Amino acid sequence: MIDPVTGEIIDQKDLAARLLAQAKEQDVSLVGPGGLLNQLTKNVLETALNAELTEHLGHEHGETPMGVNMRNGTRTKTVLTEIGPVEIEVPRDRDGSFEPVIVPKRKRRLDGIDQIVLSLTARGLTTGEIAAHFDEVYGAKVSKDTISQITEKVTGELAEWASRP
Repeated sequence: MIDPVTGEIIDQKDLAARLLAQAKEQDVSLVGPGGLLNQLTKNVLETALNAELTEHLGHEHGETPMGVNMRNGTRTKTVLTEIGPVEIEVPRDRDGSFEPVIVPKRKRRLDGIDQIVLSLTARGLTTGEIAAHFDEVYGAKVSKDTISQITEKVTGELAEWASRP
């Protein structure tokens, strides 16, 4: 991996070791709310969303806007990821035409969650057991109804795919 600022080659293992050491020094856990993985996921998602908005608007943050549409603050959104819920700041534009790809509008679950739920369902766990698993492992309160909606959605998509010519 190459540092986009300095152009230096970054050793990913060394970077991970430094992050873990810093987390230990600051008494930050690896997982869970406020944990290192949660913070990294938040930073990566927010960086990607800001890059998408920059591309959409055609100018960097702080530069003179190319047209009438410009940045218009952020809104808080909690998304459910494989490592648990992550609260992110989603950037907005004035005319509301920004359609993020990495975390689409009105979407609260990132794709990996569906696979986890489907996998646990395939192993015979009930919706209540899956909800308890998410609470215990990820610290995420997921209702049994949400689990059912995920399995119904995926089952419907599989049936549709299987019935195609």
